[in-house]
Amino acid sequence: MELIRGLYNLRPRHRGCAATIGAYDGVHLGHQALLQQLEAAARDNRLASALVSFEPLPAEYFRPADPPARLTRFREKFTALDSCGLDRFLCLGFDEALAVWPAEEFIERVLVAGLDAQYVIVGADFRFGHERKGDVYTLRDAARQHGFQLVVAEDFEIDGERVSSTGIRLALAEGRLRDARLMLGRDYRMSGRVIAGDGLGRKLGFATANVSVRRAAIAVQGIFAVRVLGIGDVVRPAVASIGTRPTVNGRQPLLEVHLFDFHGDIYGRYVHVDFVEKLREESRFASLEDMQAQMRADADAAREILGAKAE
Repeated sequence: MELIRGLYNLRPRHRGCAATIGAYDGVHLGHQALLQQLEAAARDNRLASALVSFEPLPAEYFRPADPPARLTRFREKFTALDSCGLDRFLCLGFDEALAVWPAEEFIERVLVAGLDAQYVIVGADFRFGHERKGDVYTLRDAARQHGFQLVVAEDFEIDGERVSSTGIRLALAEGRLRDARLMLGRDYRMSGRVIAGDGLGRKLGFATANVSVRRAAIAVQGIFAVRVLGIGDVVRPAVASIGTRPTVNGRQPLLEVHLFDFHGDIYGRYVHVDFVEKLREESRFASLEDMQAQMRADADAAREILGAKAE
């Protein structure tokens, strides 16, 4: 999949495509179903498929003090979209200038002048443009004016419930990982590079890999049974803590992963942490000894869930 950063990097060869637009945070089953329609239309019309998205996401731009939890960082989203078979990913920097474009200007500059889109597919609740005044009816008018085909995708539902990024965020916040898994079509995953920590886990007998979170807001908090990928070809069982570590007066969210029966050096490694089951909420302990005892209990519980017997 080709990444195109900004309209100024579009070239004549990028014109003429089947396109969709949206945040696509999480790339869940609803997103995947829509992208399958896009890919089929692109093949039938001998067009390249293109997705237009934004960085930061519009909701993050408009709510900097209270942004929604990010399900997928940019790199994670790129990887997920690439696996869907897309040809191109046009990423627009969402800033003050773009935020005030009327919907009609967005259509003219992005879909018409920029991409010369011949086919456009969006969800029924798609809103865009200044003050979110643009909708599918705006696009229908533009389709008639500019001659592209517009398709409004039906909602993707599981057991009568619409699948959405908002629903997944709620499920994760409430510790309902099974529900999140059903909507995502996979375990919820956070990826990042292993960075140096303060060494407290090692002192307590639970050496941890500290994974860079790099999110304005996190979707999960607490203690979890997890699986870790990216360290060789083996999927490694582990127990993870994500939160602010109130017992040691932490402030910034940190993802700490204790890999079972592993003693290698993985600093700098880019790893993927798949959340399997929530064990408990993060707690403040009266002493480090109390916290150490709970860490042993958490590790035992995670081993049982993951079927990872102690060596």
